[in-house]
Amino acid sequence: MVQKEFSSFKEWKESVPATLKNSPLWESKYYRLSMYLYDLVWKDCQNFHKDFRGKAIANQIIRSSGSICANQEEAYGRGVGTRDYIRVIRIALGEARETQGWYFRSHHLLDEKVIKHRTEVLDQVIALLVTNIQNHSNNLATK
Repeated sequence: MVQKEFSSFKEWKESVPATLKNSPLWESKYYRLSMYLYDLVWKDCQNFHKDFRGKAIANQIIRSSGSICANQEEAYGRGVGTRDYIRVIRIALGEARETQGWYFRSHHLLDEKVIKHRTEVLDQVIALLVTNIQNHSNNLATK
């Protein structure tokens, strides 16, 4: 299967199937950005596999970036605003930070512009997840 090249987040969003866009999770910007990031990571893994050392990075970064999305999906299924929701979203936050670390460590294999773009997307995801955790934690504290 050939992966389509996307020139922007907007173009990527237009390619997303309606079934995913109809999910309540799609309303969360952090989820949309995390799904976009995963497709970018998938593409980047092609470059990692050109060097034997990059294969280890590819294995780690595809796992951690996929876990960002997967943990958001799991958290949503556990009930938004619950303690368990917050716990699992914190795991997604950790995976986002891990993915960012793998991008920093991949500077031998990826162009500086690519790394800058990916880390900017990750900065947004991390900021949104932190805000989400804080908001839900504050809501639980006032109950």
